[in-house]
Amino acid sequence: LTRLRKHIVADCRAEQLPPPSIRRLKGYLATLDVEAMTRRREGKARADAQFLALPGEFSAQRPLQVVQIDHTKVDVTVVDPIERQPIGRPILSIAIDVCTRMVLGFYLSLEAPSVTSVALCLTHAIIDKARWLEDRGIALEWPTSGLPERIHVDNGAEFHARAFKRGCDDHNIIVSYRPPGTPRFGGHIERLIGTMMGAVHLLPGTHFSNVLERGDYDPEARAVMTMRELEAWLALEIIAYHSDLHRGIGRPPVAAWNEAISDYPRRQVLDPLAFLIDFLPFEARVLRRTGIHLNNICYWSDGFAPWIGRCEDKVLVKYDPRDLHRVFVKLGDNYLMVPTRNPGRPAITLWEQKAAIRVQRARGRHEIDEETIFQTIAAQRALVDQAIRETTQTRRWRARRAHLQERPAISPTVPMDEPVIALPHFPVEVWE
Repeated sequence: LTRLRKHIVADCRAEQLPPPSIRRLKGYLATLDVEAMTRRREGKARADAQFLALPGEFSAQRPLQVVQIDHTKVDVTVVDPIERQPIGRPILSIAIDVCTRMVLGFYLSLEAPSVTSVALCLTHAIIDKARWLEDRGIALEWPTSGLPERIHVDNGAEFHARAFKRGCDDHNIIVSYRPPGTPRFGGHIERLIGTMMGAVHLLPGTHFSNVLERGDYDPEARAVMTMRELEAWLALEIIAYHSDLHRGIGRPPVAAWNEAISDYPRRQVLDPLAFLIDFLPFEARVLRRTGIHLNNICYWSDGFAPWIGRCEDKVLVKYDPRDLHRVFVKLGDNYLMVPTRNPGRPAITLWEQKAAIRVQRARGRHEIDEETIFQTIAAQRALVDQAIRETTQTRRWRARRAHLQERPAISPTVPMDEPVIALPHFPVEVWE
């Protein structure tokens, strides 16, 4: 108020007018609409959060009737499993059942939210998790499984992707979108994310919620958990969340789930891989005599033989960006898993493939061929593996392809004791 009056006094003097007293100015401001001022000064979202009445309630009457999915950047830095060096903060995709507040599934990734992360989160949500928990050494129960009736999401690009919409149509799942700029319509998933992020603030390597809370704490230096360790920790945290009293429903979510699910039959998925394939990104390609060409890579299977010359239209090709060593081609009513034409090639990710193309185009090569892509990736991997001090970016690349089955990245025709790339030596002159 004092600062505002100084500006008014300066304007009044310039116009040779008597300035108002601070008491009169305060009385005048009290007559203005605070909500309108807040909306003009701080925006609609801030004004709605402070003044908008919310008399209604978003609810569901049975399990899996409405499922909310959203993403968030986890407030903790993870390390790579080999060097134990920091590789950044992962993205968490998580799904919650609105009726019982049970967490149905989640997925951790180092990549930005995409249709693939949504597909993997949904796949984890619909499967029986006994085997998944056993693989991670967790001897506890996570009883959720089954197809949702409706998925309630925001307006992110990954939720408007054609692969996501097509997968939902194939499994009779209705997709509902929140009105733009209304996070209150996703209150259940937003509160869950807040609860999970509050829990990770106790982990080493946390970033806290803001700079003031962090203080002098160095998350990169304190980081100790790998992606897989963080995944198991989150699973245990979610199981504990299921058994704790939820104020919104007045009972533990697992108790509400076990009671409600007995009255409503669930739609189960018998083949999780087929379900995942239905949500993967896809392209339409011509089936040629040489096979399928996608992302500058050729794929071939003997199963193509009966279809060569008989496919008048393009065929549907689905791919997993985490592993381009194989694609799924729809022939008739079924999908055929098709490997690369050269089975000796290493498994690569879509990010590595795009990086290789950028390198070649930067060198002025506009005609990209498959052999060049794999040679570039092999050379890049050799440089990464030989580096004494890896940068954060190279550690992220290693983490991205950690799940792939590694194959020799250097051609056997190249002696292992010779460098893959030899840089020429240039004399340096010192000028005064």
